[in-house]
Amino acid sequence: MYEKLKVLFVGGSGVISPASVALAKERGYEVSVLNRGNHPERIPEGVENIIADYSDEAACEKALEGKKFDVVADFRVFTADDMRKAIRLFGKRTGQYIFISSGTVYKKPLAKFIITEDAPLGNLHSYYARNKLAAENVLREALKDGFPGTIVRPSLTYADWNPIMSLRGKTPYSVIDRMRKGKEIVVQGDGTSLWTITHNTDFAKGFVGLFGNDRAIGEAFHITQDEVLDWDRIYTYLAHAAGCEARIVHIATDFIGWVSPELKEGLAGDHSVSAVFDNSKIKSFVPDFKCTVPFEEGAKRCIAWFDADPKVREIVDPEFGPKMDHLLKVYRAGLE
Repeated sequence: MYEKLKVLFVGGSGVISPASVALAKERGYEVSVLNRGNHPERIPEGVENIIADYSDEAACEKALEGKKFDVVADFRVFTADDMRKAIRLFGKRTGQYIFISSGTVYKKPLAKFIITEDAPLGNLHSYYARNKLAAENVLREALKDGFPGTIVRPSLTYADWNPIMSLRGKTPYSVIDRMRKGKEIVVQGDGTSLWTITHNTDFAKGFVGLFGNDRAIGEAFHITQDEVLDWDRIYTYLAHAAGCEARIVHIATDFIGWVSPELKEGLAGDHSVSAVFDNSKIKSFVPDFKCTVPFEEGAKRCIAWFDADPKVREIVDPEFGPKMDHLLKVYRAGLE
């Protein structure tokens, strides 16, 4: 039996958060979400939906007037200014504030590919990572004044409706559509960099397990799968689940970035670097945390989700295919 907690999720309907909202509700917590009302189908019955645009502080103040929570889980802070706003909004409204940071904040290249929470921080290759780390630093300063913050750093976390690949287009079915049509797909480097990919229901077990834990205040945690895969295997599992072969072409990250500069940050700052996360700390705080969805099974769940609805299979990024074709053409021209 879990202690009755009053929990607010800021966001709650993205890729990572819905599984945590569902698990919190399943455990009997009084759950609310604060968002713009998009994707109501991802919000379980019985969850209060507080409608407000998080970028509008005055609107959020009004929507949250008179409300207090035991836990606020914030998936919508991306910058230092966002964090300052969150501290103003929730400083007197919660007993625990959990910031969803990112596993990308660690210094790259990594000194050790197995990462602990005390590994050096500072990813100069990624604008996204620098902003997340800046938000962490604001939170750490607020901790000194008694703000009850906890930091969680997920790595690549996916949902049945969004199998996040390193090169996949703006819509999640785009890379699956390309593979099913027998077209080549690009994998950065030689495909052997080691990676961790976590289903959102597994992430939820560790994340919700931190709720109401006073010992977690002031701490930072990884919450990832222990399964370690290389990128070739990740793409191959997804292709086999889709009933096709992964026609992989390996291209160096620097070359991809030269042809398509907008792709370089996510690759050089994250997906091209072997990254395996030590989950000992979260397991010590949440002893029943255990991941049960290996990616081979998770890929099948994703394909089953897409195959259940022909309409979602029609949503393909029109720029993705031509961009990959152009990259392959330039690469082969260089080889010749």
